[in-house]
Amino acid sequence: MKEEEKRKKYTSVRRLTENQFLNLYEIDALTDRGDPFHYYFASRNPREKLPLLTGKPCSNGIVIYPVWKEEPDKLVMIRQYRYPLDAWIYELPAGLIDQGETPAQAAVREMKEETGLVFYPYEGGSPAFRKPVYLGAGITDETSSSVFGFAEGEISRVFQEDTESIEIVLVDKKEALRILNEEKISLRGAFFLMIFLHADKDNPFAFLETPVC
Repeated sequence: MKEEEKRKKYTSVRRLTENQFLNLYEIDALTDRGDPFHYYFASRNPREKLPLLTGKPCSNGIVIYPVWKEEPDKLVMIRQYRYPLDAWIYELPAGLIDQGETPAQAAVREMKEETGLVFYPYEGGSPAFRKPVYLGAGITDETSSSVFGFAEGEISRVFQEDTESIEIVLVDKKEALRILNEEKISLRGAFFLMIFLHADKDNPFAFLETPVC
């Protein structure tokens, strides 16, 4: 470990808000020269589980890569209204992991709630592509795990919460390219569409295999 990575860069941290899902924290931070300043970030974690204090990521949520089982050259996406943008944005189904759930179990539940579809997680490939990763470490310590699999059934909005405004869309490669070129889209959605554009419908999860170097 480099010497600068061993140096402590803060003296304390405190929570500024009291919300069930997301809170604002303030850090008494230090510059590389040791000068104090205030740094702010959002977290879904209670104070005792902050990665800042534990050094370990928490598994907060999941994003789902759902291949349409009947036609594996299509991907199930959603178009959702997002309040911070006052706009509809293309995304992949996603959600938070409830206490006691595995990422795969959370994906099955969230897929049913958001789309009405049945989801079958794919367990093959490297676990490196499923570990929790940070979403935007400059403003939050939130993590997300990717869950891959097949979706089937009847599309329905009956299980959606009243606070959710979600449309379900089946996307082929032509539509994926149009979305990337013309529509508002989340970063996770954009990256996975880039992968989808090169996926083989006969082996849609081949990209999960670890390449031989």
